[in-house]
Amino acid sequence: MSKRAVLEVIALDAEDALAARAGGADRLELVTDMAADGLTPSAATVAGIRAAVDIPLRVMLRLVDGFAVGDLERLVRIAHEMREAGAEEFVLGFLDADGSVDVAAVERIVEGLDGCRWTFHRAIDRAADRDALRKQLADLPGLDTYLTAGSAAGVDDGLSILMAEAGRRGEPGYEQQLLVGGGLRLEHVPTLTAAGIDGFHIGGAARPGGWDGPVSERAVAEWRAVLDGGS
Repeated sequence: MSKRAVLEVIALDAEDALAARAGGADRLELVTDMAADGLTPSAATVAGIRAAVDIPLRVMLRLVDGFAVGDLERLVRIAHEMREAGAEEFVLGFLDADGSVDVAAVERIVEGLDGCRWTFHRAIDRAADRDALRKQLADLPGLDTYLTAGSAAGVDDGLSILMAEAGRRGEPGYEQQLLVGGGLRLEHVPTLTAAGIDGFHIGGAARPGGWDGPVSERAVAEWRAVLDGGS
């Protein structure tokens, strides 16, 4: 790898954010309700975390469990509230009932983000056609990252897909950074970095005590050391 790998850590509150930053995280994903795999946090939480740390934050835009958009206009309003609370980067992704990307919903939300950078999250791992999804979204402003495990089942099952997509970087629909997360373990890092993957996303791996406990600075620092050692 020719540059420092990005380490993104899920944060639920300012305590998490401070520990993640101290451990060497480059960026935070802000969510609430991990029982639903991460929903949109409150604007007050976003503002509090923004005041606590100076590293980049990506705020989840997701109101309900699953990958349907739900109340689209409410989500657009919430995105505006998040921007007023200091959010400048976001995470989103919606599928229709057939497993195709919900282009209309994504376009509507992205229009309201007014050029902010954003990640299309692991909805891609549930998509009927990953390649088609990428090509449909290729020209949307601000899209710079795909958060993916390569498979809905996690990195163990998706490793070959991740490697193949890393090899296509730069092709139409594949210009965005791969941010690998979802069952990601330290033992995966050498294989992924050797393929040129330079984005890593951790949630539970940063919390030795589980989701009821806080982010561990020490756990994040261990990931930082391994990623830096492979660069």
